[in-house]
Amino acid sequence: MTGVRAPPAARAIVRGDRRALARAITAVENGSPEADPILRALYPNTGRAPIVGFTGPLGVGKSSLINALVGHLRESGRTVGVIAVDPSSPFSGGSVLGDRIRFSRRADDDGVFFRSMASRGAVGGVAGTTREVARLLDAAGFDLVLVETVGSGQVDIAIRDIATTRVVVLVPHLGDEVQTLKAGLFEIADVFCVNKSDLPGSEAAQRDLMELVSLGPKHAEYRIPIVRTSTFQPSGLTELWAAVESHEAYLDRSGERTTGERARLTQEIVGRVRDRVGVELAARLERDATLRHLIDQVVARTLDPRSAAERLYRGRSARR
Repeated sequence: MTGVRAPPAARAIVRGDRRALARAITAVENGSPEADPILRALYPNTGRAPIVGFTGPLGVGKSSLINALVGHLRESGRTVGVIAVDPSSPFSGGSVLGDRIRFSRRADDDGVFFRSMASRGAVGGVAGTTREVARLLDAAGFDLVLVETVGSGQVDIAIRDIATTRVVVLVPHLGDEVQTLKAGLFEIADVFCVNKSDLPGSEAAQRDLMELVSLGPKHAEYRIPIVRTSTFQPSGLTELWAAVESHEAYLDRSGERTTGERARLTQEIVGRVRDRVGVELAARLERDATLRHLIDQVVARTLDPRSAAERLYRGRSARR
């Protein structure tokens, strides 16, 4: 952090002020300008905590699993920040499910911080600001950050651009979901978790996943583990976290941690530039007569969209 030049809110977050942390998260979610100096000041304090993402179809019990896992981690003395991304209301834009009421913890336990976020129309199972909220939790000193995605199935793969370890959660009797995993979630899984393993068919689901893993890319040092868990009859939490730690150790041992972080940050920078250029261009298309004429040509079918985009790009490049 930039010492005395850092905003008071940033210094308070590093000191462990949970109210300052909550206010900063709200500012980030709302796109408030006051979030910018806080994020900039805290960035040197990030990159320390593993960020573990939990994704998978609706109904597999991700919230209950994370809730149980947090209890397990707290028993070992580790502090945990949790981000739960919920679908957005089409009317208010707020969180529909409200994960904060689905998680339970002691009110006086400062070692746990839960925050639910509305996806606000973002695709891929996370909100557009999830990455920055995870950084705030990291800078606040939590040992681990857990992120739960919306849970809309195979499109929930944006977590790959945020998490260091991705846990794909499934349940017995998913049928075609398991058969088609290679088209989406299978490609981002670092750990498979068959939850609700107290139900019949959990061993068969584990075998199906083992077969899928055997058909996937071969890595000499790392093979995707498949863990069975249950929160109804608590079991498998120790094995699940051991699998996460095994993957985190592999990242350090193989050098993949640095490679992955570089790829994630590159994606973030490119995305931010793309979004900003898109917003600026949309505004120009509304007020610039020349650009409106360009759109008129496309509407009249005298110019195709690809050529119009090329003209816009060349015009921007020429100005640079």
